[in-house]
Amino acid sequence: MNHKSKLAQKGKFAWTATVGEKGQIVIPKQARELFGIEPGDTLILLGDVKRGIAIPPKESFAGFAANIFAAASGESDENDAET
Repeated sequence: MNHKSKLAQKGKFAWTATVGEKGQIVIPKQARELFGIEPGDTLILLGDVKRGIAIPPKESFAGFAANIFAAASGESDENDAET
């Protein structure tokens, strides 16, 4: 069994994507199918200077938006420790 198969068994995957001239990337078909990403879906991209870019599951979008608005208004979210 190769290294890639061991990662896949643990639910970890790695793909490559090329950035086009307009700055667009194509999410590989296997990744789109695995995560249920359909044309027209809105995704959130998170960035960390040291760790890079991440695309969390699209179901997380509402939670991220709620936390952003709560932080902007000075409220705290009881679920902060869970995210």
